Amino acid sequence: MNRHATSHPATAIVANRNDKPAKKILVLGATSGIAEATCRIWAAQGAQLFLVARNAEKLAAVAADLRLRGASYVGTAVADLDDTDKHPEMLAHAINSLTGMDIAYLALGVLGDQPRAEQEFNHAAQIVYTNFMAPVSLLTWLANYCVQRHAGVLAVLSSVAGDRGRKSNYVYGSSKAGLTAFLAGLRNRINREGVTVLTIKPGPVKTAMTASMKGAEKFANVNKVAATIVRAIDKRVDTLYVPSIWLPIMLVIRHIPERIFKKLNL
Repeated sequence: MNRHATSHPATAIVANRNDKPAKKILVLGATSGIAEATCRIWAAQGAQLFLVARNAEKLAAVAADLRLRGASYVGTAVADLDDTDKHPEMLAHAINSLTGMDIAYLALGVLGDQPRAEQEFNHAAQIVYTNFMAPVSLLTWLANYCVQRHAGVLAVLSSVAGDRGRKSNYVYGSSKAGLTAFLAGLRNRINREGVTVLTIKPGPVKTAMTASMKGAEKFANVNKVAATIVRAIDKRVDTLYVPSIWLPIMLVIRHIPERIFKKLNL
């Protein structure tokens, strides 16, 4: 794990444009399209950010952009978040660099290749590990940190795909279903301790990751999605479907009888 940080926030209160203490935000999977768009909003607010991602070159570019946009502090760590053994050290370093943490934003994940996953267990297992096991490791540590302080927001990107398995992406969907269930249980455990657990369920969003998908030109605008996420975090919402149209859509899909659903080409 390589680490880099600039202009340490020290102990002084850094004010944003509203003269409130700057938010201290840890971003895991910081080079994802949704995460980057969200961080741009926080940077404009003068937030203190610590970014973790595996691609050093892209991470450096994102960090430089956020500094230009007004972030009061940007620290970085290059890390493979699938390496769960290194999570405790990495998370402790990140929070020490921020001198605390108000928000942990987990945006790690992979779509994977569904046809390949149907034929190769190892590929299916990799999708599940990255989308479920790695976040569980991170959230276990972060939840205990927040509970000790009776404060904090854990905001996690899941997906509408986790609401019901479909033949087109059931490996990805099942990994997100597991994550959503884990977050629900975690919320039930620690909400009474003053900690918010926000499950974010985006529909398809127009990013580099989805650019090659059929119908990508109709996907949601990533900047609008990011703005909705920031508002939900500020309001300490429990579950967010974004765009909001996905709430009624998935309500209908979840309640289609199985005898009918199994015949659908979804």
